[in-house]
Amino acid sequence: MLKRSLTVSLCLLALTLTGFAQTKKSALKKATAGPIPDKALLQKIWEGWSTLDPTNVAKFYTTTGAHVFFDIAPLKYGSWDEYAKGVQGLAATYKSAKFTLNDDVAVHPHGDLVWVTATVADQMTTKAGKVEMGNLRWTAIFENEDGKWLIVHEHVSAPIQ
Repeated sequence: MLKRSLTVSLCLLALTLTGFAQTKKSALKKATAGPIPDKALLQKIWEGWSTLDPTNVAKFYTTTGAHVFFDIAPLKYGSWDEYAKGVQGLAATYKSAKFTLNDDVAVHPHGDLVWVTATVADQMTTKAGKVEMGNLRWTAIFENEDGKWLIVHEHVSAPIQ
């Protein structure tokens, strides 16, 4: 009986301490985080990509350290520098682009992280004048870094047509 009472007491103590830890941690995150990314901000990111110049979107991404970004091609980039350089090479074959978020944007806040999903209508014109249109899939993970939401992981893909 004593063993059972001790076990129940320890479980209750653990649950109580866990509750205090979660409350304190959540309050801290809410106090330091700015407004979470919304559809307007997400569209601004895609408008930046429409310029075909990665320097116009760098402010939305974490640009230091090893972070994986998946794009249409190649398979992946291991940092912002690799990503920007790869996109510049691809963008050099186009003279214009327009990216518009579709109506399926979903924003999922989770503490210091926010993950978003959407499909994006794209219209790109090659330097040869060919217009390419389609839809892309987009998933991005934002992390609150010093009060600013930055993309730390991104996955862009196109369905096989």
